[in-house]
Amino acid sequence: MSYIISTNALILTDSGGTCDCDREEFGATCENDPAYTTCLQRMKLDMITATCAISCMACILMGVVANLPIALAPGMGLNAYFAYTVVGFHGTGKISYENALAAVCIEGIIFFVLSVLGIRQWFARLIPASLKTATGTGIGIYLAFIGLQSSAGIGLITASSSTLVELGGCPPEFRDENNVCTTHHMEGGPMWLGVLGLMLIGTMLLYRLKGAILIGILFIAIISWPRPTPVTYFPYTQAGDEAFAFFKKVVTFHPIKDTLARFHWDLTTGEFWIALITFLYVDILDCTGTMFSMAKFGGYMDERTQDFEGSSMAFLVDSVSITIGSVFGSSPVTAFIESGAGIAEGGRTGITTIVTGIMFFIALFFAPIFASFPPWATGPALIVVGSMMMQGVTQINWRYVGDALPAFITIILIPFGYSIGYGLIAGIGSFVFINSLVFIILKLSRGRIAPPNFDERDDWIGFVTQGGFKQNIPSW
Repeated sequence: MSYIISTNALILTDSGGTCDCDREEFGATCENDPAYTTCLQRMKLDMITATCAISCMACILMGVVANLPIALAPGMGLNAYFAYTVVGFHGTGKISYENALAAVCIEGIIFFVLSVLGIRQWFARLIPASLKTATGTGIGIYLAFIGLQSSAGIGLITASSSTLVELGGCPPEFRDENNVCTTHHMEGGPMWLGVLGLMLIGTMLLYRLKGAILIGILFIAIISWPRPTPVTYFPYTQAGDEAFAFFKKVVTFHPIKDTLARFHWDLTTGEFWIALITFLYVDILDCTGTMFSMAKFGGYMDERTQDFEGSSMAFLVDSVSITIGSVFGSSPVTAFIESGAGIAEGGRTGITTIVTGIMFFIALFFAPIFASFPPWATGPALIVVGSMMMQGVTQINWRYVGDALPAFITIILIPFGYSIGYGLIAGIGSFVFINSLVFIILKLSRGRIAPPNFDERDDWIGFVTQGGFKQNIPSW
């Protein structure tokens, strides 16, 4: 899980955080403002500390309170949605970084209430199965797409005025003011280093080598650290000199300076509520699904109740961690599927997650190292995690169009619309429209007019109308 430290910091730094500039003078993204660049570097260090701190606290809480081997950290996918859609690249979105943190804080409080009342699992069961799977798949493609770009990835894909996107990979000196390659496509050293990292991680995963993702990140980062090379992460510029000076400290503690408790409680905009509902929806699916899958993998799932001992406390720990994480300036915290590695090695109790939390605590004092991982070193990790999230696509009911089309719309609109929220809205809206229309026609014709393969559907309408919905309502 250690790859999340540098990857999460890079992604959240792209939001711009609390940094700002004169956008009329330096442009919408402030990339030509030296003071803004310095602020971003400080923001990145804050995010490294925040990621380590909240991961440490969440893991230890999970181990002590719930006694489960399920580790928590800021979630992949939600951090990208937070940075690139809600706040926008360098603050170009529709709500501010501080307002987005308020949405995350409220989400954690809502989750706490839902967990206490036992409604959280019920909501997860209520969502159609195909859309649950499609959401994870779409987020996987979304992460991989980010990993292919230059801001938080290897730079293989860039923008294009004619085709929207195209192959990039050119050296920095051959990019225009919009970061688009003008010439020398596929000739950039960092891009090829990123491709090498991706191939190495893939090969190590093939042989099930432990720590494959972290080893790949470290290998590419170490190659990028020497200064007099064309692939260095520390060019001879003011920003490069400052980053290299911090890197040479190796061991130090960086206190959070700019992102601690920076809330703006403006609840009046539609974008705020879209962000909040999206955080809620994705976290319900992501965290609940991960916890149940890990419980089944570990062998402590009760097949009769489809629940596991300690689930209520686990959900409470997750909700508390989300709120505390927002105070640190982080996107939502969630359960990590990488917990399966600890379970596979014999971890069955909270001691496993307590040890994980201690490791995150130790990482707090190695901020200079984690701050020096270039995007072309962490980009392959995003692509690999995205590929892992694609595995569930075979579980979608592709035989019945009423399930398949909404799932496909969800999958493609999350990455292509660059928004998890809008992808979910489109998927749920199309599912409700298509299947409600089929249901109405079926009732008006008294069962005579039905799709030829109607029996192959996931009977969600039957679940809602024939008692399954009521059976899943919490006992109280």
